[in-house]
Parts: sequence; structure tokens; C-alpha cells
Amino acid sequence: MEKCYWMTVVVLIGLTVRWTVSLNSYSGAGKPPMFGDYEAQRHWQEITFNLPLKQWYFNNSDNNLQYWGLDYPPLTAYHSFLCAYVAKFINPDWIALHTSRGHESQEHKLFMRATVLIADLLIYIPAVVLYCCCLKEISTKKKIANALCILLYPGLILIDYGHFQNIYNSVSLGFALWGVLGVSCDWDLLGSLAFCLAVNYKQMELYHSLPFFCFLLGKCFKKGLKGKGFGLLIKLACTVVASFTLCWLPFFTEREQTLQVLRRLFPVDRGLFEASFVLHF
Repeated sequence: MEKCYWMTVVVLIGLTVRWTVSLNSYSGAGKPPMFGDYEAQRHWQEITFNLPLKQWYFNNSDNNLQYWGLDYPPLTAYHSFLCAYVAKFINPDWIALHTSRGHESQEHKLFMRATVLIADLLIYIPAVVLYCCCLKEISTKKKIANALCILLYPGLILIDYGHFQNIYNSVSLGFALWGVLGVSCDWDLLGSLAFCLAVNYKQMELYHSLPFFCFLLGKCFKKGLKGKGFGLLIKLACTVVASFTLCWLPFFTEREQTLQVLRRLFPVDRGLFEASFVLHF
């Protein structure tokens, strides 16, 4: 009971700090023509809501890829569409095609900040709390201290709530942490599913893919590839394939559609040291 109380206090402190930071300005505010990453997130909502899915990653008269073109995996695009759907009910001008470019207002800033906080509440914070509660061989005080340190990590808070650069980092990190929890508790299929969602939200999670792969492959070898280990390997492979297929299914209708999304995610033809590409990794 005491642990639940203090965990609740820690979460409330984390939420308070996040919202306090969000009350300040953000990078690119009032600075045309690009207006910073805040505008990138707003623009993706504009594009995903107003254009057919097959045009989201293509350059055309309604979608200038030089102006914050969508360059994250499909799950990010779906999230942008969901946020845009909510924004439509509040104020359609926020996501109006073309005319909303560079839109800045206190109300819209509040909306954008709220979407980040809600994402934290739904995905990242529960994963952190459960992870700390599941830590073994340490005292309750240390579990609470760990949760406090993670939830108050300044780097993530300043980027997502202050600078507003590449926001919603907590979504991909939250999915990855759910993946860690899954494989740690022997829920290997659920852990694999969660990590696949992380990769399909932000490609930078590929950094963590090798440890996941090696850990799960090691489990298969430990169980024996001629017995239960082989069965687990097949189940894991099916989970990964099914997860990616479901996320990418709308983009598998045409070969060029799939290739264009991949070109946007890994723009090697634009140079590995291009600023926007480096920021994603």
C-alpha cells in the first residue's frame, strides 16, 4: 500500500514537471519559414488528415517534402492522423490544407502539449512504473527512487516538452520498455510485439534491435533448437512478420509506395550526414 502511494506521488511529480516545462516557448516559435519541429508535427497532422494515405510520403503540389515532409514510420503517421482527427473537432483551422502552414496560437500550443502528455500517460509512464515495480532484490525505496529518476530525466522532458524537437520520443521509448518487460517476464511474444511497435513508430529504435534479437535468440538456443526452442523461434518470427505487415499493409498496395516510404525513412540518397536524417538517429 505504501509503495502504491509513493509511486502515485512520483507520477504526479513527473506530470507536474512536464506540464510546467511545457508552459514555456519552443524551438522555432515565430521564426518563419520553417517554424521548427513544432510546425513539423502540426504539418504532419495537416497532411495525414487532408490527403489520401498513398500521398503521405510523396512529393506533390499539396505535399511539399522540402517543407517538413513526413519521414517517420507508418505508426507515427497514424498517430498524426489520430491527433488531427481530434484537432478537427476543436478547431479545423489548425489542420486546414495549405492555409494552416505556420499556424501558432496559445490554444494550439496547449493542444499539442496535451497530446504529448496523454501519450506519456498511456504508454511511457505505465511502462516505467511497472518496470521499477518488477525490479528484483532491491528495496521499495530504491524502486521509488529509480522511478523518480527515470520520470524526471531532463533530456527527454526538455526535448518533448520544452524544445519540442522530434516530440513523442516517449512513445517509442515506452513501447521499447514494454518490450523489455515482456521478454524479462517470459512474455516473449508480447515483448516482441511491443518492440516491433517501437520500431514502427521511430526508426531510431533500430539501435535497440540487436540486443533484443540476441536475447531472444539466446532463449531459443537455451530451450534447444530441436525442441521447444525451435517452436519459440517460429512463434517469434511470425509475431514480427505479422506486426510489420499490419503496420505497413496500407503501403504494400504498390511496390513504388513501399519503396518511397523506405526512401523517406532512410534517405541515403540525400546524404547520410543531412541534418534532418542525423536527427532521426
